[in-house]
Amino acid sequence: MKLRHFIVLIVLAAVSSIVYGFTIKADNPKEADKYIGMGTVGLFLIAMPLFLIKESKGKKMKDYMLTKENIDKMKMKDRQKPENQ
Repeated sequence: MKLRHFIVLIVLAAVSSIVYGFTIKADNPKEADKYIGMGTVGLFLIAMPLFLIKESKGKKMKDYMLTKENIDKMKMKDRQKPENQ
């Protein structure tokens, strides 16, 4: 099973847990809060980091940091644009 499928499975389980928690909220509020909490934890503490790790693999973090070198590159790009754009 690929990581992408695993992430989708976690997201679906988390969303379904949240939806189920909201549907039983009127009958059993304490148990509903547990389902909503577990879904939120699954979504933001498990699925999101896995997704970010998967998507950032092979990319250089230095390219995305605001360093003096990158600021100079951005300034050079602004100077190269023609006046009419």
